[in-house]
Amino acid sequence: MNALYISGVKVKRAPEEKYLKSIPAVKWLLDGEHLSLSLPVTFFVGENGTGKSTLIEAIAVAAGFNPEGGTKNFSFQTAKAHSSLHECLTIIKRSYPRDGFFLRAESFFNVATNIDGMDAAPAFSPPVIDSYGGVSLHERSHGESFLALVQNRFSGNGLYILDEPEAALSPMKILTLMCEMKRLTNRNSQFIIATHSPMLMAFPGAEILEFSENGIQKTDFRKTQHYEITRRFLENPEKYLDILFED
Repeated sequence: MNALYISGVKVKRAPEEKYLKSIPAVKWLLDGEHLSLSLPVTFFVGENGTGKSTLIEAIAVAAGFNPEGGTKNFSFQTAKAHSSLHECLTIIKRSYPRDGFFLRAESFFNVATNIDGMDAAPAFSPPVIDSYGGVSLHERSHGESFLALVQNRFSGNGLYILDEPEAALSPMKILTLMCEMKRLTNRNSQFIIATHSPMLMAFPGAEILEFSENGIQKTDFRKTQHYEITRRFLENPEKYLDILFED
């Protein structure tokens, strides 16, 4: 059986920040709902503003990861930008992973900079970058550095929380990521991913949780708005744009 390190999330108290209470996913949890995770790969999908990234960040921080990303050993902070939602959550754990990483597409640059900074300091241990492919992540493209992270640093038996990983990847590299995810789930790993990519959502056997104004509901990737809009557009982009640009 594949590992399931986090099997659920619920709110133990209301957050202090007023704006958090207006986010649909947070309101849904505050109404007493329980977010259940039942498969090794779970996707958070939905429109901007529904709470995907807010909740995935809170889950990562509550699980012990640095708010800006990295492993549980990373402690740098370039800005106080995360909410206090993690303090209000109860994470239901079934077991503890040996490995783990929190990736935020928007702050991966800061993670790469922190790795370079750690290696610049005198140390008797091997360079940190050796675990990431041996070449500074700043010396690669955004997509190459992200795949170097997954292919070299993610070792299995891990909890990997990713926020919009497709932001760095071409369609071909999304397929590469999916191959790496398959390799890692075969090695007792769990993924929780916020995404807008219909390609990524098609990962076999994944659980898809759609965030909307009505809360969070399980769905099939073919029933998501992302898939439907992308399918209709690619079938006839000229017609779609003619309708879109009508006066």
